[in-house]
Amino acid sequence: MKLKTRAERVRRILKERYPQVVTPLFHETPFQLLVATILSAQCTDNQVNKVTRQLYKRLKTPSDFARAQIRTIEKYIRSTGFYHNKAKNIKSCSKMIMDVHGGQVPRTLDELVKLPGVGRKTANVVLGAVFDTPGIVVDTHVGRISRRLGFTNHKDPVKVEFDLMEIIPRQDWSDFSLRLVFFGREICSARKPQCPICPVHKFCPWPDKAAYGEDHS
Repeated sequence: MKLKTRAERVRRILKERYPQVVTPLFHETPFQLLVATILSAQCTDNQVNKVTRQLYKRLKTPSDFARAQIRTIEKYIRSTGFYHNKAKNIKSCSKMIMDVHGGQVPRTLDELVKLPGVGRKTANVVLGAVFDTPGIVVDTHVGRISRRLGFTNHKDPVKVEFDLMEIIPRQDWSDFSLRLVFFGREICSARKPQCPICPVHKFCPWPDKAAYGEDHS
């Protein structure tokens, strides 16, 4: 079976399993989602949401964060990990949004990735969730599952992103990424994938799947 055909079968199955997908990160504005996504690096969405629900009561806008002391930002985000770097990036990012973009989060990938602390993953999250611009978001789940499914041989997130862009319809880039995340959390986990109940088992060429039980479908 050709790669694009197999990818289309997988895409349809996951769409049926997860028909409605939205980012689980709490936010009320594009800027708040940008901050939440920066905080989500090496941290769970649940923990980020606990932090931001309190953080946004004190600091809400780029102007608020740009004026805030680093130690104030650190105090609120400490539990997300790597809080020194995250606080520095968020403050610098906020300043650039104020100084260069008039207080508005930019709407293009090229502009977003120029912001401190913002890579392609973060940019694509924001573009897809609030600006209706599809993008492949490659986190650990997306990278792992894409390799298992034979959609890519790469570990570099940017190379994985471009490989997926070749086989997934553009309008589905953002939703497909989220579906892989949900699928990774529910079924195709890193250590104990539930291969026997996997809905895409027969389309998965991963050689190690046999070690996790036979297909019961």
